[in-house]
Amino acid sequence: MKHQARWFGVMAAFAGSGMLSLATAADDSAALKAQVDKLSTELGQVKAALAEKGVMVAAKKPIDLQFYGIIKADAARDSSRISVGNFARWVESEGALSDDDQFSLTANQTRLGVLVSGPEGLAIKGSGQVEVDFYGNGAAENKPDLMMRHAFLKAEWTDLNFSLLAGQTFDIISPLAMPTVNYTVGWWQGNIGYRRPQIRLTQGLKLADDVELKFEGGPTRSITDRKFVYTGTTDPDSGADAGFPTLQGRVSLSFPSLNGKAATLGVSGHWGREEQHTTNTVGAVTGHDKYDTWSGNVDIKVPITDTFLLQAEGFTGKSLSAYLGGIGQGFDAGLKESIPAHGGWAAASLGPFGKWQFNLGAGMDEVEADDISANAKAPPRLTNLVCFGNGSYALTPNLQLALELSYMKTTYKDAPDGDNWRQQFAAIYKF
Repeated sequence: MKHQARWFGVMAAFAGSGMLSLATAADDSAALKAQVDKLSTELGQVKAALAEKGVMVAAKKPIDLQFYGIIKADAARDSSRISVGNFARWVESEGALSDDDQFSLTANQTRLGVLVSGPEGLAIKGSGQVEVDFYGNGAAENKPDLMMRHAFLKAEWTDLNFSLLAGQTFDIISPLAMPTVNYTVGWWQGNIGYRRPQIRLTQGLKLADDVELKFEGGPTRSITDRKFVYTGTTDPDSGADAGFPTLQGRVSLSFPSLNGKAATLGVSGHWGREEQHTTNTVGAVTGHDKYDTWSGNVDIKVPITDTFLLQAEGFTGKSLSAYLGGIGQGFDAGLKESIPAHGGWAAASLGPFGKWQFNLGAGMDEVEADDISANAKAPPRLTNLVCFGNGSYALTPNLQLALELSYMKTTYKDAPDGDNWRQQFAAIYKF
């Protein structure tokens, strides 16, 4: 009994000590919670004070990276010689060799990209994009190099419906793409506009809940890939040598179509210069002349129903080779003039119908014979026509098979025409 009494005494002492500790801990916890609440309140007051003075507070969400891409294999057969094979620009003249068929197989259109999205909760929303494919100048067909497609940053003032873009991306002018399986999406065949370094300002104006007027514009890099007199590797091309950027701009109106989805009508244009050096009879540089490059363009995109979309673009201008117009011809060294060109394209997209999607369309790029010099070794191209139809089937939501049939005809000055039937198959995996 004496040992039991001693044991119960020890247990009681421990219990009393524990109760005292718990009581003390409870008091400390309450005090600590009060301090945390006080600090939280003070921090909120500091944030509010900084916001009133226009100072941005660090956002809660970190930067987000989203990787994407496509893996694409293209196989094509052409009934005549074309430029360049893996993709079709125009048909070579059949004066030297008629109906010289060819076959191409490539994976160069495979693309890899990353979208960067800045933290939420800031007054200015930041984002960016980097994308490459494999149509760089590789040493061989099975050793392609990377080619930068997009690399730009974007700042958006969402409350003002205003944004600033800086870097390389698509031109502001003629923003639509012909829905072809062919890699060129109608370039040199009536669809102008490419990708180039630029600084773009965009301002949207809401005219109604579903009606918006948008203004886009800014300076872009002047690129011609022509050097004229100077041929050193460090010399600038004639676009950069003009000492002035090319200006691009577009005004567009978005409004509800028949099915309630947004239709868009746009008017765009560009103006820039290139510089060509002049020489005397012994080849010494005596001065320089500047020549304009410009375009005027219209674009329209109208969803008629949920499964029927119409798109079209038209253009006219001068020295459009850098914009993949004029059938690749921009300046005539013989006439010493910029080459005028005009053209356009139209297409209808049908679907999706279950797993099926279809596209039909046509385009043409044209240069007048009087605006370009004759050249026996390299006959000038006058018209380039394409008509196409394609269909795709989705094996899975990510995996598609596509087949395209197209007819191309290219006419030449003082040389026989070229015409071609092209059958192209593609397997595409999107991720």
